[in-house]
Amino acid sequence: MRKILNTMYVMSQGSYLHLERETLKLDIEKKTVSRIPMHHIGDVVLFGNVMVSPFMLHRCAEDGRSVIFLSEYGRFKARLIGPQSGNVFLRRAQHLLLDEDRSLDLVKALLAGKIQNTRSLVLRSAREAKNEQDQSMLKEIAKSLARSLLDLPSATDLDQLRGIEGYAAKTYFHGFSSMIRKNRDDFLMNGRSRRPPKDRINALLSFLYAMLSNDCSSALESVGLDPQVGYLHALRSGRPALALDLMEEFRPIFADRLALTLVNRQQLKGSDFTERTGGAWEMSDGARKIILTAVQNRKQEEIMHPELKEKIPLGLAILIQARLMARFIRGESSEYIPFMPR
Repeated sequence: MRKILNTMYVMSQGSYLHLERETLKLDIEKKTVSRIPMHHIGDVVLFGNVMVSPFMLHRCAEDGRSVIFLSEYGRFKARLIGPQSGNVFLRRAQHLLLDEDRSLDLVKALLAGKIQNTRSLVLRSAREAKNEQDQSMLKEIAKSLARSLLDLPSATDLDQLRGIEGYAAKTYFHGFSSMIRKNRDDFLMNGRSRRPPKDRINALLSFLYAMLSNDCSSALESVGLDPQVGYLHALRSGRPALALDLMEEFRPIFADRLALTLVNRQQLKGSDFTERTGGAWEMSDGARKIILTAVQNRKQEEIMHPELKEKIPLGLAILIQARLMARFIRGESSEYIPFMPR
């Protein structure tokens, strides 16, 4: 089983990351503030104005580590990867699947995983709700999501599936605020908004989704798949469509649940966010550090994998699903089983 390595996040503006033998060193204002052995590091994620040495980039590429460049606020900019070792026949099968009916089966499975995991989160929140109004709202959302699950098998084309997913997502986010038990006035959501995020909770979710997308891209690359060629999300230049497909079943588990935990435990507060000109919201450096630490801790949590029947670190689940997806695309398995922990 592959070891879960820590993703290295560098957020200090004007810092310099460079390689010294087998150690990555982070310098701020010409003073070394951190030394991390290379064998402890998985991917490297850089926020904003962070300088890196060519030798550090070369080493990461040689070792198969991705270096991801984001804006200071978490918007994806670029991704550096080394030579691709993916099986050319797997890539060919991935492209051919676009024109096969089996691609609909894959999309149905991905959406079933997303909607079921979303429903599980809603029902859990209903049990933890402190008042009857929230409980009632969340139970109604859970019933609506159950109906969406029943609609999936009878869908005959991609447009119908996208319609089912869109309706389920709209229903879910309409009641998202009912799952927030602390500081609800500060973290009230009025529907999902992305570019720009128009409230604090949307800013938090967008940041977590960006992290999750990077992890899904890395997992797909590691098994030889092209993150750009997907089936649910439309193909678009520069868009990691397959990574977005894969992350659907993990959104409720990794991002949504973590966002609710951070808010409900008051690890994040309204004062950690600032409204910019134009209505967009952004978070403070301190808030980002809290989130990134929580993400790393979440990956290390052990969970029973429903198909493997053994406990694994949650961070491994994405890699396992990427491998299962590759098997389906190659035709080695007749169905793709999404990750739906109990």
